[in-house]
Formats: sequence, C-alpha cells, structure tokens
Amino acid sequence: MSIFLLFQTDNWKSRASRVFFGAFDSRNKAIDFAKYNHLYCNNSEVVVVEVQLNQFGEI
Repeated sequence: MSIFLLFQTDNWKSRASRVFFGAFDSRNKAIDFAKYNHLYCNNSEVVVVEVQLNQFGEI
C-alpha cells in the first residue's frame, strides 16, 4: 500500500524549501487539494511523492 505526500517547494524543487501539506491515498486527490488551495503559483512548485507503507529504507 502506498500514500502520496504533498509538498510545496521553490522553483528549483530543493528539499530544504519543502513545506508539507498533507498525506493522501491517491495522486489525484493530492493534486486536487493543491489546486483548491492555490498552491500553484509563479514562484513555487508542487511535488507529490509516493511512499510505500510498512517498508524501512533510507532516502
């Protein structure tokens, strides 16, 4: 099973600039949430990361 984490970042998508906005059960729900809350703008990007549950690993 996997979940999708929604982040807003700067234009260069650096990890240091990520702001967490939620965990969703589908990519479509995460993108709809981002559109509804106006997370897309001219100086930021939206990143949706898929994460597998019940697995251990280092990033």
